[in-house]
Amino acid sequence: EAERGCLTARAGAELSAKLCRRQDINEGAAQPRRAAVFNPYTEFKEFSRRQIKDMERMFRLYDSGRDGYIDLMELKLMMEKLGAPQTHLGLKNMIKEVDEDFDGKLSFREFLLIFHKAAAGELEEDSGLLTLAKLSEIDVSIEGVKGAKNFFEAKAQALSSASKFEAEIKAEQDERKREEEERKHRRAAFRELKSAFTQ
Repeated sequence: EAERGCLTARAGAELSAKLCRRQDINEGAAQPRRAAVFNPYTEFKEFSRRQIKDMERMFRLYDSGRDGYIDLMELKLMMEKLGAPQTHLGLKNMIKEVDEDFDGKLSFREFLLIFHKAAAGELEEDSGLLTLAKLSEIDVSIEGVKGAKNFFEAKAQALSSASKFEAEIKAEQDERKREEEERKHRRAAFRELKSAFTQ
């Protein structure tokens, strides 16, 4: 205990709290906190895998800094490329509308929130975000169990959406296999051509 007091006397208040917590975890007196991992497929169930992949592709395209965020200038460029340029204030308001952690930029989760809100009709008609959602060429039609009248209908819809999810995964796997087969054929054809020239 005296040793611990010595540590905290030298460290700042925040660091000392972290050190004490770490020591409690090591001694078994406290449980470590698990950080919630963001999974777009479970959190945004109204979108299909294909839609989420399209949104992720679009997010990466405009995340020119490759830092996992779309900042003000990247959003400005995105809106210009979509043919709906915004004022500086308009861009700030767009970010503010979905910025849950108040960092002034859009994470992928906050980017998905734009399409979630657009599909749910929660965006203002003159909102820049609604314009972004409409111009993005990503279909955000609502799917899922929301309209089911009773438990059995809901259960049947949940099962069908689960099997649809599995079908999408299978289609992606089949597409990857087909692409791999094409690559193998091209390599073999190249080897044959190369051997003809080396003889």
